[in-house]
Amino acid sequence: MDTSDIVIFNARVLSMDGHQARASAVALAAGKVLAIGNDAQILPLAKGGARVINAHGRTLLPGFIESHLHLFTGAGELGHLQLLGIEGHDALCQAVREYAAKHPELPVIVGQGCDYDVVGRSLTRHDLDAILPDRPVCVLAADHHTAWANTLALKHAGIFEGRSLGPGNEIVMGNDGLAMGELREFQAKAPVLALAGAHRIMAGLATGKDPDPYPTAQEFAADCGIMAQGLEYAARLGLTSLTNMDGNPYTLRILEQLRTEGRLTARVKVPFHYASGCTLPDLDIASQMARDYCDDWLSSGFVKLFMDGVIDSGTAVMIHDYPDRADWRGEPLWSEAEFAAIATEADRRGLQIAVHAIGDGAVRRVLDGYEHARVANGPRDSRHRIEHIELIDPADIARLKDLGVTASIQPIHAPGASDFALQPTMNKIGQARWGDAYLHRTLADAGIPLAFASDWPVADLNPLRGIQSALQRPVYEGAADERLPLHDILAAYTTGGAYATHSETRKGQLRAGYLADLVILNGDIEAATPAEIGAMQVDMTICGGQIVWEQDSAF
Repeated sequence: MDTSDIVIFNARVLSMDGHQARASAVALAAGKVLAIGNDAQILPLAKGGARVINAHGRTLLPGFIESHLHLFTGAGELGHLQLLGIEGHDALCQAVREYAAKHPELPVIVGQGCDYDVVGRSLTRHDLDAILPDRPVCVLAADHHTAWANTLALKHAGIFEGRSLGPGNEIVMGNDGLAMGELREFQAKAPVLALAGAHRIMAGLATGKDPDPYPTAQEFAADCGIMAQGLEYAARLGLTSLTNMDGNPYTLRILEQLRTEGRLTARVKVPFHYASGCTLPDLDIASQMARDYCDDWLSSGFVKLFMDGVIDSGTAVMIHDYPDRADWRGEPLWSEAEFAAIATEADRRGLQIAVHAIGDGAVRRVLDGYEHARVANGPRDSRHRIEHIELIDPADIARLKDLGVTASIQPIHAPGASDFALQPTMNKIGQARWGDAYLHRTLADAGIPLAFASDWPVADLNPLRGIQSALQRPVYEGAADERLPLHDILAAYTTGGAYATHSETRKGQLRAGYLADLVILNGDIEAATPAEIGAMQVDMTICGGQIVWEQDSAF
């Protein structure tokens, strides 16, 4: 047998391979797993210049697969004002003013992670004016679907007196005909974020097309630096594969440049975002992206859409009325006929489809479109996806299975699991429907493939905190216990993510011949409590046989 580049021994190896679930040593060579077994079997493979690493009994896993994130956006927000956990007017005031004082150069003070009830209710421009009236301010909800801006920001963005927007988007207006400060969904908040200089970063989310005007060489280099920061952050957290959930050709060109420079530290899959305003011929862009990027480091081959918004702002599409708003069920971003046509054409081209659908009405509309595509084109191993599925009608669970849909779920989003409070979300759902909300075990028991993720920067990118959230999420009154066992959760972050990207024959497991993507934790994950898992750190991340993150003095 050939000798290795890296040998790791004295580890608690959880291979996620059902044929050899446990081992103590792994050998890596030429970017792949050379062998896995016990120390006596693997250590002799370490000859010549191989690096030999004693894991000291720590857990070794396949590299975590992040199945839903916004890499460019998250990277660009690493330096923003962080408001998660801030409660009350005084705390918000202190945070905004201190951040503004430290950053006099910023054209807009942008905060993120703001709670919908941060001051006991939804914010208005007057609240933010009282905090900082002389500089534009915009704070985003943790879910990024709602923002609140002060008067100066609204005026500078040209939306103080409102603006016509597409379905599902709203600038909330007061009785005086002026904006109240609340901006619901992307089209509403985009003008303010453009003031902050985020238009290049946001182009993949806004249009799915290249930024207009196209960036200069200097701007491109700056954007490469931003993206590299996001990749470095992901590597520290043990993430070796990333499925982006907004995208355009520009995003892939940046990642290709980083690969050329040796700074691509994870495998990245980028979609064409079929945004509002796109038409069926725009799928030519998606097909070209699929042809241009199709290897194990950079790939495309799928289309992302939004069908609705989020529960807290009332923009998620429901089958029944919202409990607090009679005759309102949300407004879908695509009509039934529009989405059926999009899904059918994308499927005909052999593209995978991923759709943000949070409300049960949105989930049903997506399933209807997938079924229409199957009837029109015939069945295939498409593995179309639905992202989030925070509420689903029980009648539609079997349809997920029948249509071969992958459920892309974010455990940390479940109210009360970690960072997100129970309210106002649970009241917006209504107690009668709590048993249909944030289903994990129910979907798994029904045979639905699960791929777990974070939706960063909506939530913490750290998969260990995601695992903690999945383990400790509350059992809602009148609902089943939706917690999964640890190994099922680990599978959703490894083999499940690989399956969702048609790459289960190459990654997601530690098996001879598979890609050498793995992570070493700083302890034994099986012996840890949920809280201890969330506090664990990554000591080493290896992607493609290269060490892309190593904790100082860990080995």
